[in-house]
Amino acid sequence: MAIINITKEIFEEQILKADQPVLVDFWAPWCTYCRRIAPAFDKIAEQQENKLVFAKVNVDEAPEIAEKYGIDTIPTLLLFKNGEVAGTIVAPDSKAKIETFIQEYL
Repeated sequence: MAIINITKEIFEEQILKADQPVLVDFWAPWCTYCRRIAPAFDKIAEQQENKLVFAKVNVDEAPEIAEKYGIDTIPTLLLFKNGEVAGTIVAPDSKAKIETFIQEYL
């Protein structure tokens, strides 16, 4: 499954009502660090697509979602389980940090 680009119209259905845990990357195209960590997020999505769903929220296109979850630094990753935030990691600096975060909260 590919990484889902989330908009406010599909957020509830794709994230809050998902059957599997969902890892959501809050990012923006102008964010240099977001672009730097994106390949690691993409690789993990490819490797673990059978364990969880991977999604991205562009904070410029869906500011209401970012505001609802108190996102003030990007990139921020939220892991949703059963419609609730199970864990948060702000500005992970490596693929290993993201993988460790996933293992902690799954």
